[in-house]
Amino acid sequence: MQQDSQETDPADPRIPPAHGAPYRSEQARSEQAASIPVQRRRTPGTAAEAAPGAAHTGGRAARRRQAAAERPRRRVLKWTAGVGALVLMAGCGGAYYAYQHFNNNITAVKVQLGSEAERPKAAGDALNILVIGTDSREGLGREYGDEGSTGHADTTLLFHVAKDRSNATVISIPRDLMVPIPDCENTGGKKIPGSARAMFNESLGQEGRDPGCTWKTVEKATGIRVDHFVMVNFDAVKTLSTAVGGVEVCAAKDINDADSHLRMSKGRHVVQGDEALAFVRTRHAVGFGGDLTRIPLQQQFISSMIRSIKSSDTLTSPTKLWKLADAATKALTVDDGIGSVDKLKDLALDISKVDTKNITFTTAPVLDDPKDKDRLVLKQPDAGQVFSLVAQDRSLTGNAAAAPGAGATEAATAPTAAAPSPTATAAAVDTKDVRVAVHNGSGTPGQAQQAVDKLRAQGFAKATTAPNATATPSSSVSYPAGKAAEAAALAASLGLPADAVREDPKAGSRDGLAVVLGKDVLAAANAVPSVAPTEAPKDLQRVQADDTDVCAK
Repeated sequence: MQQDSQETDPADPRIPPAHGAPYRSEQARSEQAASIPVQRRRTPGTAAEAAPGAAHTGGRAARRRQAAAERPRRRVLKWTAGVGALVLMAGCGGAYYAYQHFNNNITAVKVQLGSEAERPKAAGDALNILVIGTDSREGLGREYGDEGSTGHADTTLLFHVAKDRSNATVISIPRDLMVPIPDCENTGGKKIPGSARAMFNESLGQEGRDPGCTWKTVEKATGIRVDHFVMVNFDAVKTLSTAVGGVEVCAAKDINDADSHLRMSKGRHVVQGDEALAFVRTRHAVGFGGDLTRIPLQQQFISSMIRSIKSSDTLTSPTKLWKLADAATKALTVDDGIGSVDKLKDLALDISKVDTKNITFTTAPVLDDPKDKDRLVLKQPDAGQVFSLVAQDRSLTGNAAAAPGAGATEAATAPTAAAPSPTATAAAVDTKDVRVAVHNGSGTPGQAQQAVDKLRAQGFAKATTAPNATATPSSSVSYPAGKAAEAAALAASLGLPADAVREDPKAGSRDGLAVVLGKDVLAAANAVPSVAPTEAPKDLQRVQADDTDVCAK
């Protein structure tokens, strides 16, 4: 078969000869190049060089000189084009490699959350991400305690990102808080019975409970719907802090904690690795020596890490970004809804839109447990007030009366509980002394206690269960004369319509409110008020993410 002449042209220094054809000498190639018609070998030049008569006036020699001059330039162009193609291929291959690498790092699990009707109302375009810090020592040996211990929910934060991404609120949930833990099913299919009263940290690890059980516990205790979870262990603190080149922290005094291995002098320090882990674990050498005084310290650390990640030093450094992405994807266990690089990237970009100065850390308001001084209970109505603010996408930054993306005018014109209305809220009246008796007429056992837990979380501290009622399809609220506002607020907290509230002419002025739960209880009990409180509790603990003056005391 005839070979293509261009592929085997030995006169062209850019093209190798056909198989078996010898390479010609440089002189031979130059001589043959000179015999090629001008039209085929034309290069930009003077009109005289390209003129037909040039070959008879010394043009052949000129063309030889030009051809010789062109060869190095062509070789350079060929080399440059090859390198460019190689870079392009390496770039595409590198991106694919990075994608696969990070994807393979991620551990994703499918959580079992039960019936949709049992869950709080969806947050819409707002995001609620449950961040679980487990105290598992897996892979850390005995340096940090019992290496075989079950990982519990040691540090837990509910990260709320406003629907317009203008602000975020992060609620720390103390590990020693006594809460009801609902029945749950772990990823292995094991059904684990709930507990009417247990430490919050037992919602993970205990009896095989997994992050889905913690997820359900948070929704039940707060009335806030969770969209995703992210779980990290001790090692994540070490690797993430190292990946960003260290995290700046501050100590208001010298710290020497033998339990966490933290030894730190008064002042500012940049910590990473083991020292960073020691800092977030220390509690015996700060404050009152308990978990509550460790929480602001952890909030300080996380705020500083956010500032480090969003800093130009990190965002403009490919090395730091790679290390951060590699450390993060290796460290995280997430729900399958965000269990890929693409979905995690989209989530990270969403969160990154929030200005650091508009990220507020707080702690769920608590009191010492009257039954056990080493445990905590929610402080009402403050806790319900905070949870309702978050559920309704209200900001804790600056003017808490203004909804995200709205001015104070919108908040000021929000309806109040001046009359029986489904839009009334528990915060519009003083609910902490309102007595409420909850009767179960739904035909489903346990609904009265669930409703009581919900009401207490929203500020009705004196809500109690009462004897079961006759089965009824619809829930209702009855009240004595003069307590219409309280009844409206109660109905709103349970998500009941206006016609579910009625005055009881037989009730005395000293009687409390009565709730009869109907078969519609599952949907109603998990609804949230349509209008949130207009302000946070006055003594609410806060840390702003842009505050560089926070120090561990």
